[in-house]
Amino acid sequence: MRYRWATIAGAVALVALAAEFAVALPMRHAIGHLVDWIRSAGATGVAAYAAVYIVFTVLLIPGSLLTAGAGLAYGPWLGLLLVSPVSVAAATLSFVLGRTVARGWIAKRIAADPRFRAVDAAIGQRGFKIVLLLRLSPLFPFNVLNYALGLTDVRLRDFILASFIGMLPGTFLYVYLGSLVSNVASLSAGGDAGSAAQRFVYWAGLAATVAVTLYVTRVARGALQTELGHA
Repeated sequence: MRYRWATIAGAVALVALAAEFAVALPMRHAIGHLVDWIRSAGATGVAAYAAVYIVFTVLLIPGSLLTAGAGLAYGPWLGLLLVSPVSVAAATLSFVLGRTVARGWIAKRIAADPRFRAVDAAIGQRGFKIVLLLRLSPLFPFNVLNYALGLTDVRLRDFILASFIGMLPGTFLYVYLGSLVSNVASLSAGGDAGSAAQRFVYWAGLAATVAVTLYVTRVARGALQTELGHA
């Protein structure tokens, strides 16, 4: 019962945080200017967005605002089509750096972490499954995990495919939040029935997206603990 209420409380907190994030995002002038430019710059804007996202990831700078910005610039589906491959490319570059030139530095930072030792021991022949579960229920922050997995024996192919699949739910959540900012702002001036119906669709979509993400994360966390326990 306690776990059930904790889960419900976590869901409510996440929805509240998402709503606050959606309202606050347009007030961040730097992101707003970047998004406006990207939206009107065509292919050049897409390339610039990809370059900035990759640099952020490699430098261990959180990219949640950039992810949401893609939703604001292009909408939920086109935004997801942009962010998903770019985030996988950025993660793969960090993975390769962690396996090569940055190996010593990363090893010093995380080798003593018992969570990493458990992952390293479990990954073996189950590399794809472990990476997938880590992406769905991250044991490490996204940017750190990219480098950390470079120290393991997971194959590059498994890393890329598992990262692509496992990052989709979280990526879509942030992209959807970004798209919601523009949609709700554009609807706020209208008071007709059509606008009210659209508001309901947008917020219902947000609630459903958060619920699905929480459920997938919960299931993945349990499966990951089982896998690490068998290591």
